[in-house]
Amino acid sequence: MARVKRAVHSKKKRRATLERAQGYYGNKSRSYKSANEAVMHAGRYAFRDRRARKGDFRSLWIQRINAGVREHGLSYSRFVHGLRLAEIDLDRKVLADLAATEPEAFAAIVAQVKNALNGDPVERRIQVEWHRPEVQTPAKKPKKSRPRKAAPEPAGEQEATEAAERRAEELDVDVESVEATGAEGQVVVDDVEQAAEEEGKVHATEAAERKAKELSVDLGGVEGTGKDGRITVGDVDKAAKAQASDG
Repeated sequence: MARVKRAVHSKKKRRATLERAQGYYGNKSRSYKSANEAVMHAGRYAFRDRRARKGDFRSLWIQRINAGVREHGLSYSRFVHGLRLAEIDLDRKVLADLAATEPEAFAAIVAQVKNALNGDPVERRIQVEWHRPEVQTPAKKPKKSRPRKAAPEPAGEQEATEAAERRAEELDVDVESVEATGAEGQVVVDDVEQAAEEEGKVHATEAAERKAKELSVDLGGVEGTGKDGRITVGDVDKAAKAQASDG
């Protein structure tokens, strides 16, 4: 007869036990022997506490039913006996919920229980006037008015950046006559300088203009070596040195 090997099943069983013991303190989550003991104890405790929890709820339901029937002049034991006589098959959970949340329906059931205890006929259908609770709807919040978009500026007026406006004042260029190439149709510094160059005005950087004022250099006779023939600070320094050597 062939030998039966259980290595696969044993490993599977150990793995399942260790997975259940994940998060346990100390060696209980690593050692199979300790983990198996901890898992077995946890299962026993869970079974015990589930039964205890059922008993706690049963006691709570009985207390609620007892408090409800006492208001109608009955005891809990008499009420349960009357339920059997009236053949009303409602468990304690439902009766406790009715006693706590639906007192009118519970009072109708108690009335039929009293009929059964007194030997009177029991009505199988109970009519209860149920009033729908008024639900107060929250007041609607006023809608926030969205800010209106600014009206577009009339055609013909050019929008320019602050730097472009300052540069236009320095070069004496009319911003409205400059062709805009910036974002959203704005005039930028390069547009102003390009317009100044087309008008035959001096094309120099701001730093070069400040340097020219300090050294008293006429930019009209300075040759620009920067980008697009722009006069740079180095060009101004060379012109200043040339004027000094000529003088």
